[in-house]
Amino acid sequence: MKIGWFSTARGDSSRKLLDAVVSTIHNGGLDARIEFVFCSREPGESEKTDYFLSQVRQYSIPLVTSSVRSFAAGVQQQVGVKDEKLPGWRLEYDRRVMSKLADFKVDICLLAGYMLIVGPEMCSKYNMINLHPALPSGPKGTWQEVIWQLIRERAAESGVMIHLVTPDLDRGPVISFCRYAIHGGPFDALWDALGKRTTEEIRKSEGEENALFKMIRQSGFIRETPLIINTLRSFSQGTISIDGSKKLLDSRGQSISGYELTAEIDHEISG
Repeated sequence: MKIGWFSTARGDSSRKLLDAVVSTIHNGGLDARIEFVFCSREPGESEKTDYFLSQVRQYSIPLVTSSVRSFAAGVQQQVGVKDEKLPGWRLEYDRRVMSKLADFKVDICLLAGYMLIVGPEMCSKYNMINLHPALPSGPKGTWQEVIWQLIRERAAESGVMIHLVTPDLDRGPVISFCRYAIHGGPFDALWDALGKRTTEEIRKSEGEENALFKMIRQSGFIRETPLIINTLRSFSQGTISIDGSKKLLDSRGQSISGYELTAEIDHEISG
């Protein structure tokens, strides 16, 4: 199976996810090859992104970059979408990306920390799947936004999912997911420590160093890699496929609505 990898590579987790999949491929645990890595930043924009780009080069994976920030500046726009309807310049950026990737042939594209909404033309051209750090019915947005909303709502559980990419942000058809509790055990003392403070007060005083925030993040992050690998393996083995109309099918060609892999993922991380 030929994989295209998309990332903005804002943090350490982007490098760890790529490293885990590359290692699994090299060890024979996944019958696949990463044909290219695309990054929406270019060298010099971010120190952490530069570490990621260097890692890609060390793996000898073809690297393609195109700075969305520079593209936006060139048309006197700012990166960031206030709603899910992409402005014209963002669609033009997608076309530039597709042009840069025109020589690559891939079976599936994985968005792992890719911080841009994908427009309808790119969704149509590629079979794209996205890692999202929440349950299918959970919050949208970045993992930071997800965690703050979980805390604000005093949620009982969260999860990680992989879904088919559509123009509907973080709401494409679910391929696989797992869930985990964020109450009970060591979580209870951390919830109690919040007292009656609002989420805004916690963000102002502690930010992402808050102990509950960090534990929720860690509980989700340790599940991301096994969920990605299990899902990619299902595609490579034909257990899951995507047809020409972007429907998810099982090995018999029957439509599926998403697999819950909580037991399998919990077993892996406990080992």
